[in-house]
Amino acid sequence: MSLMTAYASRFEVLRDTEKCISCGRCIQECAHGVHQFYKDTKKLTADEKRCVNCYRCVATCPTQALKIIQNRQAINASSNWSVNNRREIYLQAESGGVLLSGMGTVKNYPLYWDKLLINAAQVTNPSIDPLREPMETRTYLGRSAVEVQRDARGQLVNNLPTHLTLETPILFAAMSYGAISYPCHQALAQAATQLGIFYNTGEGGLHRDLYQYGPHTIVQVASGRFGVHRQYLETGAAVEIKMGQGAKPGIGGHLPGAKITEDVAQTRMIPVGTDAISPAPHHDIYSIEDLAQLIHDLKCANDHADISVKLVSETGVGTVAAGVAKAKADHIVISGHDGGTGASPVSSVKHTGSAWELGLSETQQTLVLNHLRDRVTVQVDGQIKTGRDVVIGATALAAEYNGVEKASAVKDKLIEMTHLNETLYCCGIACSSQGFKTKAGNYQIDLLLANVCKQNVTRFPYEIVRLAEDIAGGLVVTMPSQKDFHSDTVVGRNGETIGDICNKFFATREGVSTEDRQRILRFIENLCLGAAAVGYRTESMHGAGSPQAQRIMIARQGNLQAKKQMAKEIAGIE
Repeated sequence: MSLMTAYASRFEVLRDTEKCISCGRCIQECAHGVHQFYKDTKKLTADEKRCVNCYRCVATCPTQALKIIQNRQAINASSNWSVNNRREIYLQAESGGVLLSGMGTVKNYPLYWDKLLINAAQVTNPSIDPLREPMETRTYLGRSAVEVQRDARGQLVNNLPTHLTLETPILFAAMSYGAISYPCHQALAQAATQLGIFYNTGEGGLHRDLYQYGPHTIVQVASGRFGVHRQYLETGAAVEIKMGQGAKPGIGGHLPGAKITEDVAQTRMIPVGTDAISPAPHHDIYSIEDLAQLIHDLKCANDHADISVKLVSETGVGTVAAGVAKAKADHIVISGHDGGTGASPVSSVKHTGSAWELGLSETQQTLVLNHLRDRVTVQVDGQIKTGRDVVIGATALAAEYNGVEKASAVKDKLIEMTHLNETLYCCGIACSSQGFKTKAGNYQIDLLLANVCKQNVTRFPYEIVRLAEDIAGGLVVTMPSQKDFHSDTVVGRNGETIGDICNKFFATREGVSTEDRQRILRFIENLCLGAAAVGYRTESMHGAGSPQAQRIMIARQGNLQAKKQMAKEIAGIE
């Protein structure tokens, strides 16, 4: 018996035998093979160890006969030995390997910035006449000259280091070839070129076909030195030295051998099918002096390139950043916990890393105190994303595919979704812009507006998703599976297959294929209530803390007495 067989399942699948009609819908919808039908007993059973609590079977059961709960027989958890920790230990003991994960940290960190507002007046000289004068978001990355120099004739010496010019102050963060596919890397390169910004190769080298995008490419030198050679270094407009990664501080890159195809292997200069594991440290960097030597060597390899150093957002990063500035790096990258990772030990992703905002704050203060801030520019590395815009777009597309996009009720609901989404954005901007500086020198946001924002975060996303499900319709949970749409099983009198019938009766407006309609509805299902959502609506109701605590803070900060006094004065009561 394997270790995992002996270990209790996480969930119990409860089936009401009086409600169950043995229709087999749960078998059809479950992607993990949990539900099984035994012909001898004519009963449905469940292999609970396969269950991941995606809730698809519960949502699609026509008689609501199913319920999934936490396993009541599971081993009691403690603060040090949670159920998940024990499960991971069993899995590692059984497999003899390290559990890998990706997509950044899984810790429930607060999302500081859901959106970024780039105010042109903050990144360029303000225009005298904003209605007629153009405003730009162009910005530059690079090191400033330490001092102004003149030649024997008194003329200024052009000793300015190389700068990267960005039309918009946003870059595509490092993503390695192999961790992502060639088409994805190519799309990033093409997008960066068209937008006038830069993309980062990550530590997987650069495919030979993408050298043409060199003027908008940042090549990375990591501890494994995969794919690093002279032509690679000369191609990039900048070279980034990766000292660490925010999502997994202290751990090098790890790409499983299954992803090392022939093309990836050739680019990374390693054998096909072998694990690409980068060591945690650079074995030629054990001091700031060693880092300074590597910076010098890279400048010699590519004398027109900007040299940056990527540091992890953690306690003490400011001190390291000061040393990097003295080592004559052109700019510094602060990497936060919410950045992605192709593959990383689960323990690292869960328990390490901090927000890039915290690392940026410490770096800024330390550089200023040591009179180094004017030497370098600072870049941050993390994530900027929101699912709400995607939900709204998918819902609008579903309405169009269903042929109801012109209905006034649908238009009104789409407007309401946009209104709720942008209101959250406004709340976040408002609580910051209305902040003030305390006597201690710290910056304090407006607590009333902050708690109003938190209160809205617990309500608005839930309502946005509800409206999305409303517009998409019941087909979101009742549509046949992909297998049914492609089934060639004959069931009709005239030779019609299951696929033929599904495509006939689930067809929509002219010009829209049944498959496209199915795809967008499945997409909404995954976003709103499927396995990919991870309880999005439930999370939105509780993710910002106790709603009652927020209401208490609103009551305290609302200054109700002043509002009552104003009413009395206007009414002539006092």
